[in-house]
Amino acid sequence: MEQRLSLVTLGVADVARARAFYEALGWTASAIDGEGGVAFFQLPGMVLGLFGREALAEDAGVPAEGSGFSGIALAYNTRSRGEVDERLREAEAAGGRIVKPAEQVFWGGYSGYFADPDGHLWEVAWNPDFEILADGGMKLPR
Repeated sequence: MEQRLSLVTLGVADVARARAFYEALGWTASAIDGEGGVAFFQLPGMVLGLFGREALAEDAGVPAEGSGFSGIALAYNTRSRGEVDERLREAEAAGGRIVKPAEQVFWGGYSGYFADPDGHLWEVAWNPDFEILADGGMKLPR
């Protein structure tokens, strides 16, 4: 298997509400909308999908019940330390909830967390060792 991640799909309670949240962050949804049952956002090198939580669970053949920490967090890395606070303010203004305000962290960077309207965790981080490319992609040090 090639080393890549093509698509991250978030199971959400209300696709239209979730789509509106990410659009309020300034993201542009694809014209493909599956009659409102799915929304896609083209990201550098991959896609973020929003799909009804129950429908996604059914598609995977697992129960839809359950909540709390799912063992995963998404991340948005910034080009500067100050941008972390800006992005967290944007997320809160768009309807997200600040879970952990930004702070200096043990690995030498600066980060905080917000939850989207469905509780999906996003870390917003500045890491002095990671380069953010012009297209938004990230380049790891060798």
